[in-house]
Amino acid sequence: MGSKERRGARKDRSRKLSTRVPTLGYYLIITDTQETEKNYFEGLRKTIPENLKNRLVIKVERARTIDLIERCKDLVSKEPQYRIPWIVLDRDQVEGFDEIIVNAVKNDIKVGWSNPCIEIWFFPYFGTMPSYIESTTCCDKFKDKFQAVTGSVYQKSDTEIYNKWNRFGNEEKALEIADQKHRSQTSNGLLKPSEMSSTTTLYQLVGEIREKIFNNNEGGQYGF
Repeated sequence: MGSKERRGARKDRSRKLSTRVPTLGYYLIITDTQETEKNYFEGLRKTIPENLKNRLVIKVERARTIDLIERCKDLVSKEPQYRIPWIVLDRDQVEGFDEIIVNAVKNDIKVGWSNPCIEIWFFPYFGTMPSYIESTTCCDKFKDKFQAVTGSVYQKSDTEIYNKWNRFGNEEKALEIADQKHRSQTSNGLLKPSEMSSTTTLYQLVGEIREKIFNNNEGGQYGF
């Protein structure tokens, strides 16, 4: 074997060694917002301990609401054996909200939806999940709650959203509260997400990721 061939073989082996298979999953999260949801999930990604970062991947992308599913399908097609696709959206004033969710499920895409807005998922971190129909009211009331608990002003553009929720709130309790609310709605015969006011399924996505971190990291510690 010539020197060029040996160098090529070494490069190929190096490339293979540097590629790590995300055995715990490659979470592909597509959201239709520029700030809040993106900041929240990127904050969650940063808590993945160093020893798990090659095994558990979170990638957050943005697309228009009408393009969420197609964008998700396109990115999943690159590594379908590893990528776990989710779209994240709020009820707010989205037209065809239920249809988007049904279509996503038909395409094997999970949906983290919030009705009326993502702030309804943030409330449980601080122990309550009140009932609001309008997203503006929900967001305004959450601002009041956040300031009362933390003494600071809530900003959707805050890149430290996830850390602050865990610093001042209780994520385990939030998961329980949101789960109970969702189960209560379905047990009462409400099956369409648009009918389930003050409800979210984001707890399913967050809980799944946190469980993988806890079960696979030494000592069950998070990377806060």
